Formats: sequence, structure tokens, C-alpha cells
Amino acid sequence: MKILVVGGGGREHAIIWKLKQSPRVEKIYCAPGNGGISQDAECVNIGPMEFDRLVAFAKEQKIDLTVVGMDDPLVGGIVDVFEQNGLRVFGPRKNAAIIEGSKAFSKELMKKYDIPTAGYETFDDFETAKAYVLTQEPPIVLKADGLALGKGVLICQSQEEAVEGLKEMMIDQKFGKSGTKVVIEEFLTGPEVSVLSFCDGKTVCPMVSAQDHKRAYDNDQGLNTGGMGTFSPSRIYTPEIAETCMKEIFRPTVDAMAKEGRPFQGVLYFGLMLTPKGMKVIEYNCRFGDPEAQVVLPRLKTDLVDIMEACIDQTLDQMDIQWEDNAAVCVVEASGGYPEHYEKGYEITGLDQASQMENLMVFHAGTKQENGKFYTNGGRVLGITGTGKTLEEAIKRAYEGVAVVDFEKKHFRHDIGIKK
Repeated sequence: MKILVVGGGGREHAIIWKLKQSPRVEKIYCAPGNGGISQDAECVNIGPMEFDRLVAFAKEQKIDLTVVGMDDPLVGGIVDVFEQNGLRVFGPRKNAAIIEGSKAFSKELMKKYDIPTAGYETFDDFETAKAYVLTQEPPIVLKADGLALGKGVLICQSQEEAVEGLKEMMIDQKFGKSGTKVVIEEFLTGPEVSVLSFCDGKTVCPMVSAQDHKRAYDNDQGLNTGGMGTFSPSRIYTPEIAETCMKEIFRPTVDAMAKEGRPFQGVLYFGLMLTPKGMKVIEYNCRFGDPEAQVVLPRLKTDLVDIMEACIDQTLDQMDIQWEDNAAVCVVEASGGYPEHYEKGYEITGLDQASQMENLMVFHAGTKQENGKFYTNGGRVLGITGTGKTLEEAIKRAYEGVAVVDFEKKHFRHDIGIKK
């Protein structure tokens, strides 16, 4: 099989790394890819939103399966375009990807189908939103309705801070058009857990659990980022909780989307919080999480190509998906200053040494390759993933990798995998 992967981050590198293990795969292309991905796939200089060029490339190269890793093209309707051109593609159609593309849509879906989530109101007028905020007890959660690279959520500790946050989103357009509509939510407390799931429109198969670390600094301090690291399995996600989630959240969500005429085929990501009142949905994503993919996919035993094809063909109920009985931890090495101002172009050292280490994978997110050397080329540069029999072993191995792989102004958290 020839496969095309759309995207160029750590998630896409992890997907390619796993797809390469399938005996069915003979060649993988990636558009646009990055420096590290170029070691595992042929990178093609086409942007993820250039649908016509991607379709032309897929036809020209006789691509058997296209895998879309990123949210922007999915929400933009890339799957519909590929299907209209008779091409096989893994990911939700535009009318299903809205579950991530519009937080207002997903909140209304949960309300309609009694799926547990935080109380909320939606606003598209600044003055009305401001008036509402001034009646609320802090902390107050503000969410930009549209896509914002995982950064469109503000947790405000006072009404004044919330008003300023609304102004940034709705007036100053800090997140562009994504913030013209805003969801204002009640603040929930409790540990978070991410559960990605394979879906074929009617069947849902949850993957092993993971837990993300969004804040830039240790002890969950600093700004929200796209993710500074993750671990799998979650320490709090028991078989009993998994059963409850299947009954109250996972299956009801997939059934609700089908009833709405928006059958979801692809990877549906459930961002959950275990509150004093039980598990609630914080957010949905319409694709593999990043960096969650970097700890979940290394634990997958079943051929990923087979699973993706079952999702497309609606035969997921016939699959027996197997997982390793182990643990994985991914520590993100970021550029100093991320998620705000950072520099690029520093040489990365230690990659050859890391490649010789057992139970260690290095997934490239923001790198470029020139003359056989790798250089930093983004905010999140690398995801260093360690595996082990236990979380403690996996943490130790991941940080051994972090110590080896270096570049100037390297920034990483020292506490990935520690928290409950």
C-alpha cells in the first residue's frame, strides 16, 4: 500500500512510525512533514489546506489511503473533497469534524443528549457576554468557539480578568475569527484524562487512556500550550470508570452524531475531567491528540492500517484491538520562550545516541534537516517517548532520552507523569 499522511508535527510522526510497522505498507508520503519525518517518509511540499494539490498528488501517485492528522483540514472538509474524488481517506467528514470546529456545537450536542459536561452559555456579542460575566462567581472559563491551536481557553480568577479575556477574544481577535463567538463555562475541578477512540460511525472502540500536561512550566504553572508532555495509562482511569464513560459518554456521543446525520468516522478524542459529581466532558477533538498520540500509538499491538480501514468500511465491530500491558511517557522538548516568543535554527545534538537507546522513541514536531543535521524549527521541537513495564520505568527512560537530546535554549517540564 501507498499511504499519504497530511500534517507535519509530532502526532504525524508518531502515526507514520506506527504505520511503517504494518507489513501492508510499502511507501509513505507526508505533506508537508518535517526534518525528522523525512527519515521515515518522503516529504512533499504541499500545505495541509491545499486540498486540490493534495488530491492531484494522491491521484498521480496512486495513493491507497490518505490519513489526515490535523484539525484544520478536517474541519475545513478535506475528507469530503477526497471522497468526491474517489479517494480513500481516514478522518471525519466536515459535518462531523464540527464537533471540534465549534465548541458551541459540541456543548449544544451534549445538552440535547444529556451527555455530562460543565454548565455554559454561548455569546457572539461582547457587551452581552460582559454583562453575563459580571454575574458569575470566579474562576470563570472562557473558550473561543473555533480552533485556536489548543490555546483558546482562558481560566480567569476574577470578573475583571474575564472581561479583559473577552475583550482579547472578541474585540482584539487574539485568536482570529475563532473568538468571534465565545462559550462561557462553569469552572470544574478534578483530575483530567484523555481517551482517544476509533469510530466507524456506529461503533466506538476506546484506546488506552492518557493524561496531558497543558501548562508551560512545572506544577501546572504558566500559559496554556499545545501540550508539554503526556503519559499513558492515566492513574485515575479505573475499569469501573471506563465502563461508566462508555455507557454515559462514549457511546451516547457517537449515537448522537449519527442521529444528527453526522456519523463520525475516524479518531474521536474525549477530554474528560473526574469531578466530585462524576466524569464530565471538557472537550472533543476530531483527531489524534498531540502529544497523546506519542504515548498511545507505541502501546498499540494491532495493525493501525487494518483499524483505519475498518473505520472507513464500518466494520470496526469485527476488530479485536490489542494493547501492550505497559506504560509510556512523552516529554516535549520546546524552544525557550514557547508558547510566546521563541527562536529557531539551533542545531539539535544527541539524536544518534538516542536512536540506540532501548524503549525510547524520538518524535519530531518542529525540526528541519539541512546537510544531514537537524535544527529547531518550531515551538514544540521534539517529543521524547519512553516505555516501560510501569509508569515509573517509562518516566525514567523518557528523561534519560531528554538528557541526551539537546539544543540551545531547550525548555521542558521536569514533572511529566508524576501527577495523579
